[in-house]
Amino acid sequence: MDLERPIMRPLALVTGASSGIGLELARQFAMNGFDLLITARDSDLEEPRDILMALGADVSTIHADLSRWSGVETLYARIQKMDRPLEAVAINAGFGSGGPFWETDLRNELELIRLNVMSSIHLTKRILPAMIEAGSGRILFTSSISAVMPVPFEAVYAASKAFLFSFAESLRNELKETGVTVTALLPGPTDTNFFRRAGLSGTKVGEKMKFENTPEEVARQGFMALMKGKDHVMAGNLKTKVTGAAYKIIPEWAKAYVHRNMSAPGSAEENAS
Repeated sequence: MDLERPIMRPLALVTGASSGIGLELARQFAMNGFDLLITARDSDLEEPRDILMALGADVSTIHADLSRWSGVETLYARIQKMDRPLEAVAINAGFGSGGPFWETDLRNELELIRLNVMSSIHLTKRILPAMIEAGSGRILFTSSISAVMPVPFEAVYAASKAFLFSFAESLRNELKETGVTVTALLPGPTDTNFFRRAGLSGTKVGEKMKFENTPEEVARQGFMALMKGKDHVMAGNLKTKVTGAAYKIIPEWAKAYVHRNMSAPGSAEENAS
């Protein structure tokens, strides 16, 4: 009598999965029957792995600096070595940079472009052919509500997220007859370490508005949109969704004015009631 082969769970890759939205996206995959490959650059992945394994997922980890060509290639080599099809990929790794553009660090902003933009293109180029050949797959790009507005004092970061949003929508159309879907996740300000790392402490958005949305809810909405095959989702509370809808018709100069009052250095104190 032949023993029945165990049913293999689908495999998902999540980059930038050590904390924040990335970890919560990985948690969503684990809770919904996926095994996982998770990656981060410097952060310890042991605790995230244990959290996800407790949810029933088989979890593999790899440290890779995706802002470098070699880091993406190392990750891709690991994917190939696993010899399992990727059913879903959440390209989430990224960071921000805040402050007046003429004062911010050029090297830091060029690294931001390499990670937020270039690594996203690089990784997508590597994993997409296998998905097309299989006739199935889901790709999620973590963009931002910043993608649909000018963002003074976060100019390079916002431009990188606008690139990702445009790239996701364009790629989605190219793939419309392949069985592969692409979804853009556009969170509003979210309670993560992003603002501290970006040098946005002391701003209204970095000290007050970030508490409007939790990474758990943002990830849940992003995962649901991905599974439903939606093109994008403005993720967060009702205010975030209304703001995203309103910004489709508000002039660019007006959006820039509004955001300046949120992200200007010292704006947390200036806007105090």
